[in-house]
Amino acid sequence: MQATTRFREAREPRATGATLATPVKAFPVPVSTSPRQRRVGLVLSALSVLFLLFDSVIKELRIAPVIESFAELGYPAGLERTVGTLELVCLLLYVWPRTSVLGAVLLSGYLGGAVATHLRAGSPLPTHTLFPLYVGALLWVGLLLRDARLRALVPLRRVERSIA
Repeated sequence: MQATTRFREAREPRATGATLATPVKAFPVPVSTSPRQRRVGLVLSALSVLFLLFDSVIKELRIAPVIESFAELGYPAGLERTVGTLELVCLLLYVWPRTSVLGAVLLSGYLGGAVATHLRAGSPLPTHTLFPLYVGALLWVGLLLRDARLRALVPLRRVERSIA
């Protein structure tokens, strides 16, 4: 009997007039994405995906420049395929629409590790060290332009509301 009482108390209206069954809309969701936004988002995403796909494939193939660059960056021999596989898994998560945000977050971590590696190795700043940031920016901007729900969570401009 006590559980029933608690349940009834929880369903009683609060001071605002809302009940637990009343859905609360936390963020205003944009109605849709314009065709132009979607196209630009797809192009930006495609550029970053093609680059990362190429990068992961050459790591899987263990070509000579990859082995040399891993040695220069201080990674042990034989780790190329593992890094390439991790990159490919994150990329597949990004490409699949249901997990694209998770893929973008994981790729951001992966690319952050690349920045840290190049900083530690003393690589040139604009061309080697910051390049993963450029790729990450393309990933996120492409995803923001394609996904209206994500834009609702990350508003890039302030929406002014009139007080009536």
